[in-house]
Amino acid sequence: MSDTPSPVPPFDPQTLAQTRRVELNITSDPANLGPARHAIEALCTVCGFDDKSTGEVGLVVNEALANVTRHAYGGAIDQPIRIIGQCPDDELQITIRDWGSGESPIVLPDAPHDPLKPGGIGLICLRQLMDQTIFTPQDDGMLLTMMRKRTRPSMERANG
Repeated sequence: MSDTPSPVPPFDPQTLAQTRRVELNITSDPANLGPARHAIEALCTVCGFDDKSTGEVGLVVNEALANVTRHAYGGAIDQPIRIIGQCPDDELQITIRDWGSGESPIVLPDAPHDPLKPGGIGLICLRQLMDQTIFTPQDDGMLLTMMRKRTRPSMERANG
């Protein structure tokens, strides 16, 4: 990867409103989770997502990034992660690229969630709160692509 990962830089709300795109190159340091989540939540707001949906997407990004640090990088806090969020129309698209183990969580058996133990909800969140989640192994890591429409079919039924 040619870009040097760094802490999440501040972003300009006016530029965000014009481009409807966020691109972050960070390290796997857990200190970057909050700022990365806030950047994606700001994008959701610009793209017209309501507060509940924005919070759900933020949670998913937080969980996905925590899983990259924990599983792909074995807890290392200095490894690169690239996050791109964009919403060209009424669909938010987020990609998270790591250069870690490349092991796809899709091939792992679902472990039963124990509410008394921390962890274990990341994949549950990804599957339930996003419309589409795709893990694409790379020669040198993993590419996670997630999509969510501004209005989800389950929301239309509940509100319709």
